[in-house]
Amino acid sequence: MSGSGAATPALADSVRFAGDAVEILDRRVYPFERRWVRCETSEDVAVAIERMVTQSSGPLYATTAGMVLAAREARREPPGAAAERLRAAGTRLIATRPTNNHIRDAVRAILNDTVDGPLAEASGEELAGAVEQAAAGHDAAYRARSAALGRHAAGLLHDGARVLTHCWADAYLIATVEAAREAGKRLEFVCTETRPYLQGARLTAATLVEMGYRPTLITDGMVAAALADGLADVALVAADRVTLDGHVVNKVGTLGVALAAREFGVPFYVLVQAPDPLAPSAGDVEIEHRDGDEVLSVLGARTAAEGVTGYYPAFDTTPPRLVTRIVTERGVYRPEHVKEAV
Repeated sequence: MSGSGAATPALADSVRFAGDAVEILDRRVYPFERRWVRCETSEDVAVAIERMVTQSSGPLYATTAGMVLAAREARREPPGAAAERLRAAGTRLIATRPTNNHIRDAVRAILNDTVDGPLAEASGEELAGAVEQAAAGHDAAYRARSAALGRHAAGLLHDGARVLTHCWADAYLIATVEAAREAGKRLEFVCTETRPYLQGARLTAATLVEMGYRPTLITDGMVAAALADGLADVALVAADRVTLDGHVVNKVGTLGVALAAREFGVPFYVLVQAPDPLAPSAGDVEIEHRDGDEVLSVLGARTAAEGVTGYYPAFDTTPPRLVTRIVTERGVYRPEHVKEAV
């Protein structure tokens, strides 16, 4: 069913300041609960990211907020010590989720605007305000780039398109839906549930409902059957990282979607603001492997028999030959040409 509502999704603003602390909307329990996790230090933010309180582009906003907290923590430090404390906080945040480069890029942008740039000799007090300004600027720029990406993505979708999503494309999906709506295009959505945290069932589907749609939910193992049955005519996913040669690193299961899309002649589109200039090819991307015990339960309830061992690569890599187009903030590219978007 197509959407006509104009509500701003709750997940569009899932990190907020609350006095001297940062609050992060807990995506592990959303939409059944709207619980905010309070973080009083940059270390608290790092732990929240590691524990999957926030995912997709959420860690970007959490990271910029965590850097603000780190700068505040260094307020009484002399210039050199304040800078080192901020850099250490950045290193800790980057280590939380190594595959997605949102965190790395946010930390580097803030450091480049402050202690690794014009404020190398700033006092702790001066840094606090400067980091807050740099963080706000990075957040705003990310939203603007996402909006541009969304307009390009909407241009690929025909009126009435039935779109298969995988996992949670966050700001990219919201921007694409808004741009399609502005263009007068009616869309339908099929969402994979996305084990083991069910981001597709809870985050993607809930957000689309908020935006006026009635998406269809399938389990991860139903993608091929759904495409064989003609349930969707476009596959649209985000990417945690795209390499300069067009490899797509995204939530595990993305490779399976791409293979099924090729088999049934369905275009496979990937959304990313830009390829990573530091990743020439797939071998340059660290794939995060999470604790295998996480796949033995769903939403706190164990689903596997005792004695079972879990295996959980959080991401997989889709080769360029399976990708129809990569959509960036600068436009739409064949995977072999995506390096032009840097």
